[in-house]
Amino acid sequence: MNELALFNDLFNNFDEGEFALPSFNFKKAFQTPKVDIKQNDNAYTLEMDLPGKTDKDVNIELNNNILTISSSTENKKEEKSEKKADGKWIVRERSYSRFSRSFALPEDVNSEKLSACVKNGILTVTMPRKALASPKRIAITCA
Repeated sequence: MNELALFNDLFNNFDEGEFALPSFNFKKAFQTPKVDIKQNDNAYTLEMDLPGKTDKDVNIELNNNILTISSSTENKKEEKSEKKADGKWIVRERSYSRFSRSFALPEDVNSEKLSACVKNGILTVTMPRKALASPKRIAITCA
């Protein structure tokens, strides 16, 4: 969502005598992992912030040159009653987080040699580049 769309949402119902806050989902905006992508002569490198995640929490798929990174996690926080005999919960909070991001890969990515690792909460996907075929010059002959 760009800034202009956020501004337009603020005044959408102004003519009808209503004043509403924009429909921006802050929770979703902060749950989407941030990504940095860099390139050099040999490869592209994608780095994604995934704090608290391990390699078992993340799914990476490549389909028709589209790289999709996704994850879903259910966290449980439980606090039991002081009285163990009655076994009633005072607080039981659960949260569920899910995200999926897709990236169209450039033509020069060697999809057979992609590699990924998660270390210190950062997913790093290395995408080696392959040499693209250079244009072939065709000789012109006249009969």
